Amino acid sequence: MLSVGAKIRPASSDAKGDEVRKPGVKERRFGLWLAAAMTVAPAAQITAQPLSWTSPGSDGTLSVRSIITADADCPVAEADGVALPMRPRAAAEAGFPVLVCEARVPFTTKKLAVAGSPTPVLPEEVRRIVVIGDTGCRLEGHAIQDCNDPQAWPFSALALRAASHKPDLVVHVGDYYYREAPCPAERAGCAGSPNGDIWATWQADFFAPAAPLLSAAPWVMVRGNHELCSRGGRGWRHLLDPHLASADCAARSDPYGLHLGGLDLLLLDSADADDFSAPTEKVSAYAAQLEGLLKTAPPHAWLLTHRPIWAMAQGKLAGQTLNATLQAAIRGHVPPGLDLVLSGHLHDFTSYEFGPERPAQLIVGDSGDTMLPLGKTPLIGAEIDGIKVRKAFALERFGFFVLERTQAEWTGTLYDSNDAVLARCQLSGRALACR
Repeated sequence: MLSVGAKIRPASSDAKGDEVRKPGVKERRFGLWLAAAMTVAPAAQITAQPLSWTSPGSDGTLSVRSIITADADCPVAEADGVALPMRPRAAAEAGFPVLVCEARVPFTTKKLAVAGSPTPVLPEEVRRIVVIGDTGCRLEGHAIQDCNDPQAWPFSALALRAASHKPDLVVHVGDYYYREAPCPAERAGCAGSPNGDIWATWQADFFAPAAPLLSAAPWVMVRGNHELCSRGGRGWRHLLDPHLASADCAARSDPYGLHLGGLDLLLLDSADADDFSAPTEKVSAYAAQLEGLLKTAPPHAWLLTHRPIWAMAQGKLAGQTLNATLQAAIRGHVPPGLDLVLSGHLHDFTSYEFGPERPAQLIVGDSGDTMLPLGKTPLIGAEIDGIKVRKAFALERFGFFVLERTQAEWTGTLYDSNDAVLARCQLSGRALACR
């Protein structure tokens, strides 16, 4: 998340099309009930049944993971009828009194179960994707969120609604962990919340609210700046890192590509990049990673990275752009086949189209953490690293985004926690229009 409030104004080049639907009173009440129903006692998730999920790993296999109590043995997975014992990935340690178990299976696995319970597998063709980002509840400095209030922090309801759309794949564009400091004593809205990079916090911020969506489809996990080693790095390494298990937290992990059901995703860990400066060492390191990642990019590939490469910061930061490090690093390395950069980091929903000269930039950072207020500066016509924005759209509303394949194009719909439609998008090559 960008710690300084950036302000942007809704700007759309297409005012036509279907009207978005606003939630009524009954829907709002149902949303409150839905979020309250997802409140889970911190210790309840891993006692009777392993908390399990799947995620495409950086080595080209599907990582099957389970979290169990520290005194239990790893469960047995079953892949296409063959028993597959899971092995410890991360042992219990101070702050993380749980055992993380893992098995790796081919992407082509058709049927998967852990301890007898069905676990998501990848389809032959990915046709529906749920995209979420910046999902945690902020307890940091003066930016305090009421984690106990489903209106102030609606991630539970968003995850449950998103699961009902039956996605083939879930993409989280980073920032899972936000409860860095204690809830102030006088703040009833977050009373009782855990904090710090420990299991109880990760369970409250991510695993408990995300549970229905974790069981709905495999997840592509992007690392955010809140998962830096100095912040939530222990939890990231212990629980979610898509790379093979490591004893150390890496400041910058290796990039990798995924070919999933006709979809080509390129993953770049931009957690350690700088938004408003371009240090030589970081630019060189990221340039080397991007050159290797992008030089063989297939047609219509998407780059997934937490910090947007081409985006505007406005309000107090008017006239500045994000991300200085990656903009410098990617120059000269953008292949013609790259259609889209998909990111989070800014807490709103924003789309940029630059025409055929540059991939579109889409930001989905509106799934839990406090929203960034929209300002008055127009996005259309703004120049970002030498190219003007042709089309743009911005919306300051909590939501999740659903992308659906329609032949050679993708249609996208932004929903709120009541399943009301907030925005619609069309992606065809590098052409991205939202309204």
